[in-house]
Parts: sequence; structure tokens; C-alpha cells
Amino acid sequence: MDFYSSAQLFPRVNIKTVITLTILSVVYVALSSVMVGFKSDQLVLLALVNGLYYLSGYTRRFVTGFAIFIVYWIVFDYMKAFPNYHYNPVHIGDLYNAEKSIFGIHTNGTILTPNEYLKANSRTWVDVITGLFYLCWIPVPLGFAAYLLFTRPKEFLGFSLTFFLVNLLGFVVYYTYPAAPPWFIQEHGFHFIALTKGSTAGLARFDHFFNANIFKSIYAKGSNVFAAMPSLHSSYPVIVLYYGIKNRLRYANIIFAIVMIGIWFTAVYASHHYVLDVLAGITTAICGISLFNFALNKSKSLQNFIFKYEQLISR
Repeated sequence: MDFYSSAQLFPRVNIKTVITLTILSVVYVALSSVMVGFKSDQLVLLALVNGLYYLSGYTRRFVTGFAIFIVYWIVFDYMKAFPNYHYNPVHIGDLYNAEKSIFGIHTNGTILTPNEYLKANSRTWVDVITGLFYLCWIPVPLGFAAYLLFTRPKEFLGFSLTFFLVNLLGFVVYYTYPAAPPWFIQEHGFHFIALTKGSTAGLARFDHFFNANIFKSIYAKGSNVFAAMPSLHSSYPVIVLYYGIKNRLRYANIIFAIVMIGIWFTAVYASHHYVLDVLAGITTAICGISLFNFALNKSKSLQNFIFKYEQLISR
């Protein structure tokens, strides 16, 4: 059954779904106000979810499928209520020294971390290209997910659940090993400062070139400054490329690979992550993919969940 015919058969809105969605919306606003304080972003999210759900069968299918990503976003936002530095000490100098010891670059009689070297040798054209790569870190995974939703619902669920699992693994490391990003040392030194605001770091050069506040507005909403290890920016394109290869997307995979390498480089170039953070992000993605595949092969409950959810979003 193709997308258009299946969308027309998507379950109609009934009183039960209206009540359920309304209750969930009220609970979300109330809980968010208590956890992280009321923000206009919360109303935007509710407007999008409710609007898409009630608009048509096509959009209802879309928002139902993307419920996994919506839950992820809410969990990520609620991390603000539980700063990881309340649970374990933040690694600043030791991570910096480890990076310098392993990947240090000898120049002019001193040793620089790759971040420091690239910052000292930045170029405007590189600022622009790397900024464009970094803007891909969310649109590419979400765009790819939308493609899978409307063409390969089962693969969409595999991709979405893997994405969610990789993030959960990353969150575990965030709380086990709080880590300051390179820009923190560049701006504040080696002493821990609680409630430090997010910084655009090297990406400020991209904003300056275009006379815009693109990255500034993004990083002002960050959930935790001390969550540089692992780099989930580096994890996401790995998941995309894996599922692209799995689905034999040929030329699209070349684009995915280029974007992946571009994001890895930008993470270091813009002083948002150490090379160690990037390697940890890649490792987290590989572990998440492997763990999901293992669970899928072993767990009948997971297989049944995916089957039922696939029926819901594709019939």
C-alpha cells in the first residue's frame, strides 16, 4: 500500500484520542513548569504536536511516528533540572592533558591540543563550511527519519529506537563522567564554575560572517555545558550512515559520509569537543547500534512492540 492510500486509512480522531492527547499536553506543561520553568518553546512543541495530529491523516501519521523523537527532546530538556556536576566532579584539566598527551601538536616549541592549533589557524572559508556542516547535525537525522517513515516504516522504527538508545547511553556517560568542553578552558581556565552559560565558541565566527545569531540562539538553550563526553554530535551521523548502508541508499550514503566527517572535524575545529570526545561519540553510536541489534534478535517483546507500532504508522 502506498503512502497516500495508507494515509487516507489512518485511524480517524475519536473522543478517546482527543482526551488522551489533551491530558498529555496539560501534564507536559505542568511538569515542565515545575522541572525547568515555563518557556515559550513548550507551547511551540504543543502547538506542533496537536496541530499535526488533528490536521490530517498524513500529518497524524507523521507525528505518531515521531513520538519517539518528541520523548527524546523532552528528556533532554529535563536534564536542566538535574545538572550532572551535582553527582560527580567535572573533568577539566585531566581531560585537557590527556588530549594534549595523545593528540598534541608540536608547534613553535610548544604543544597545542588540536582545538588550540585549529583556533590559531582558523580561516573564514573554513568557518563557513564547518558551520554549514554543524547545522546538519539535527536536520539530517530527522530528514532521514522522515524518509524512512514514509518508505520503510520498520526501518524507521529501528533507526528511531537506535537513536533513542544511543542518546540514553550518552546521558549515562554525561552523569558518570561530567566533562568540560575545550572552549570552557579557553574562556574560563581550569577552575570549575557552576551555572556556566553555553558558548558558541568557534561557531561565533560563522555567526559573525553572516551577521546572524544562528548558533548563539542554539547554544543559549543547551541543557548542560559539562556534557562534552561523549560527543553526540559525532554519534548521530554514524547512525544515519549505518542505516543508509543497511538500506542500500547508494549515492545518499556518500553525502551522509561527507556530512559525518564534516561534523567530526567541526566539533574539534570550533572547540566544542576534543578528539577524545569525538571518538567517544563514535564508540557510543557503535555500542548503541550493536546493543539494539542484539536486543532485537533476542527479545520477543521488542519484536512485538516494533510490529504493533509499525502497523500503527503504516496501515
